[in-house]
Amino acid sequence: MRRSSAPPSSPISQYVLKIASRCDLKCDYCYVYEHADQGWRRQPPLMDQAVVRTVARRIAEHAGQHELSAVRVVLHGGEPLLAGARRLDEIAAELHETVGPVLDLRMQTNGVLLTEEICAVVRRHRIRVGVSLDGDLLAHDRHRRFAHGGGSHHHVRRALTLLRAPENRECYAGLLCTIDLRNDPIGVYRALLAEEPPRIDFLLPHATWETPPPRDALRSYGKWLSAVFRVWTEDGRKVPIRLFDALLFPGEVRAEAVGLGPADLVVVETDGSYEQVDSLKVTYDGAAATGLDVFTSAVDDVAAHPMIAIRQTGRAGLSATCRACVVVDRCGGGQFTHRFRSANGFDNPSVYCADLKELIDYMDDRDGLAAWVRDDLASGAGGVAAVAQLAPIHEAITRARIVTLGRSDPPGWAELARLDETAPDAVREVLTHPFVRRGGTAYLKNVALAAAIRAGAEIELAAESRDGLLFLPTLGALRREEGGTVRTFAGGFRVGEVTVSLQEPPADWLPARRISIGHGIEVTLEDSDPLRENGLALAGRLDDAAAAAWQRRLEGALTSLATDAPEYLPGIAATLRAIVPLAPDGTGRQRAGSARIAFGAVAATPEEPDALAVLLVHEVQHLKLGAVLDACPMFDPRDPTRITVPWRDDPRPIEGVLQGVYAFLAVADVWRRRGGPHYARIRGWLDPALDALLGGTFLTPAGTRFAAAMRTTVDGW
Repeated sequence: MRRSSAPPSSPISQYVLKIASRCDLKCDYCYVYEHADQGWRRQPPLMDQAVVRTVARRIAEHAGQHELSAVRVVLHGGEPLLAGARRLDEIAAELHETVGPVLDLRMQTNGVLLTEEICAVVRRHRIRVGVSLDGDLLAHDRHRRFAHGGGSHHHVRRALTLLRAPENRECYAGLLCTIDLRNDPIGVYRALLAEEPPRIDFLLPHATWETPPPRDALRSYGKWLSAVFRVWTEDGRKVPIRLFDALLFPGEVRAEAVGLGPADLVVVETDGSYEQVDSLKVTYDGAAATGLDVFTSAVDDVAAHPMIAIRQTGRAGLSATCRACVVVDRCGGGQFTHRFRSANGFDNPSVYCADLKELIDYMDDRDGLAAWVRDDLASGAGGVAAVAQLAPIHEAITRARIVTLGRSDPPGWAELARLDETAPDAVREVLTHPFVRRGGTAYLKNVALAAAIRAGAEIELAAESRDGLLFLPTLGALRREEGGTVRTFAGGFRVGEVTVSLQEPPADWLPARRISIGHGIEVTLEDSDPLRENGLALAGRLDDAAAAAWQRRLEGALTSLATDAPEYLPGIAATLRAIVPLAPDGTGRQRAGSARIAFGAVAATPEEPDALAVLLVHEVQHLKLGAVLDACPMFDPRDPTRITVPWRDDPRPIEGVLQGVYAFLAVADVWRRRGGPHYARIRGWLDPALDALLGGTFLTPAGTRFAAAMRTTVDGW
């Protein structure tokens, strides 16, 4: 067999296996059957087991050579379910046996042939299934029809009912939707959302400069997607949408359609021939071909193919127009296929260039957070619907950071990514722990281990120990000077000679304390996490009596708020996840703190309930505004302006003034309701600070609007 003459610039970690080259639908926009490349006619209808065996060996060989911790294989077509349940079972078994534990097996299907029997195969081999759905009945059946003309919508919805069943739910990967401008974007989004998908992918119809996409005089693709983005943000981003996440977090979230990430995908046809990405079939006959096959060529040979190599060069592989564009880091020049023009090949911007720019501009104008949310929050407390928008912002940023860390820690990232597919609730619980966002690369393994224990999954990773503690976020800490290889099991873990059962833990285990503080609110009394450091004097591990005293104080604080200022309880319920006890400093002064990078955590000294209530309101305001600023720039961070404020001796930066005004607005509101001298003093601080904010030129339009809304609130008292 021929060996590669040079290693690829980037190893291949994704494979599409065309296990069937025919389809049971005749979709008129299909890039395989309805466009320039008609190579499918020369392919065997089904992939032979000898091809499966050989390609599995090639994948395993490549993964081992490049020390890949995860390899994604997507069973595709045509329509992969034409292979039938028994053949699908054989293919999946061969892949698992040969590729081993690094395998992440997927399938993309139209869903028409999905049955209980096939679902059993999918469960047995842990295959994650994505389904194509273009919206409601009218939208879907415009294109996705049988050869006899009948629509497939009913069949697809039946398949999705099967995937949503409790026994199959973890195999449900999400929905793929191709845009048609004639379909109402909001109606399509709502129809997809109704199927409860874990994720949604919106696809632009494959097109080139030679065969442009269908256009509409009233609505562009940019406007269509912008309408979905608006509703998606107003809904609180109920489900991840890959295109939007990739544009919001460029370089963090991967998507083929946008971004500068290297090409790391190879297609294998039913006869074993290697091809490039399938969408190239819309350009010209033979465009996807490489001239290589699994029987004679290693994966490295395919990765070195010139058309794949150029897609691994990032910005340097783009046209001069794209390289000079201000949004190139966001769109990445668009999808490679969409740049084709017969005169100069792929040395062009995307045929959707204007649409992508329009969408990016719209997203930037909206800042990922609807104006009504900002207006509602600027009133002080903010309503339930508004404060509910904030926690997902922190989660999205944490996830983006985790993806970045994963590039330096493939094992931890690979395990966490797998768990996110099979046990998303367990992963979400850990990722929304306030201090996970502060962790470094090594800490990623601790995060994955905590999620695995919560999910009852068995994994093995080397954990980090810090300050004499091996900490597993949301679970607790083991007193241990050094880290070590941790093996998880349902309800606990083993490290070295130590076994920790969460039901009957050893003395060296410090469990996380979850306490109920009334009004349906539960928080963690966080006295062990080494990442909780905030520059203030932290209390150490509390004994049971001290922990019980904290619970009583917090219960009393919420009771006080329920009496004096109940409007602030929803903000606390939606925001507060952890209380970090501070040590008294001997002066009797109240101290409290919070940090934008640790959303959900408030540090405080032990105070009597009425005083603690005010501290909670003050710090939760900081958390709320921090989340808003993460999604919506309100000032130029490069502006060096310092503003004199009544509550500090030293002039404050712009963000400090915004944060101070927002926090003291709420504190003044609480004291206004309680009565007493504190209200007049704090109310007097707000006027000059708001005058300084609104009288300057350093706020963005969103910042000016927010400050003006705070002024309206204060003037209304």
